[in-house]
This record gives sequence, structure tokens and C-alpha cells, in this order.
Amino acid sequence: MALTHKEIFERYIYAGAISRNPEAIAAMFTEDGVYEAPLAPDGHPLHRPLVGRDAIRAGISLYHQQPTYQGTVNLQRTTVVLHDTADPDVFIAEIDVAFDEADGRRTTMSLVQIFRLRDGQIAMLRDYFSELPS
Repeated sequence: MALTHKEIFERYIYAGAISRNPEAIAAMFTEDGVYEAPLAPDGHPLHRPLVGRDAIRAGISLYHQQPTYQGTVNLQRTTVVLHDTADPDVFIAEIDVAFDEADGRRTTMSLVQIFRLRDGQIAMLRDYFSELPS
């Protein structure tokens, strides 16, 4: 049975924001899958499109090591709205990820992700995010 958009998104979030597992993230993509972060600045690990599982794994691993990504995700304060589209292989996620920082601050990062699926795997993910939580 095919996974729903919600199930795919939940697995992606668990692999990324919760467990920070680049291997699990890469495994969710098709072999030729593409991860893009069009708003990532020059010098950022996600500045250029990551094409293929190996590149996705390596890029996400570097991203998870960035100092701006060291807060702990607070799922109780995080909000997500999923949107289906006319194309059953495309869905959009609007996310306000809440973080609890080591120094006690509470921050939020807002982002939009556009998922394109093929055979139940992510063929392309466009991730529009602000680098620094507010």
C-alpha cells in the first residue's frame, strides 16, 4: 500500500529534524533524486543542488554540523500544514519549526518545502528556508 503524503512527510521529518540521520534521509529519495535549497547563501552546504543519494547524504550531513542547526526540535510548538496539489505526486509543506536552544532560548525557523514523488520516493525536494531561526 502506498504511503500518504502525511506519512512520507512524517518519515522525512523524523529522519531529518528529529534523528538527524543523513542516511535515512537519502534513502527516502529516488536514486537520481534532487534536493534543492534555492535560498541557501553562497558557502552553505546546501547552496548547490544535491543530485543523487550520495550527494544528498553528504550535503545533509554537513548541514547538520552547522552551528545554526544545534537546537533541539520542539514538536509541541512546531506547526505544519500540508497541501495536496492537482498532481498526486506533488505536495507542499508549510512549517514553523520550533527549537529549544542550549542557552534556554526558544527560536523558530519558517520554511516551505515542495515535494515531488516518484513511486513513493522523493524525486525532488525544494526546501525554501531562512537560515537563522528567529
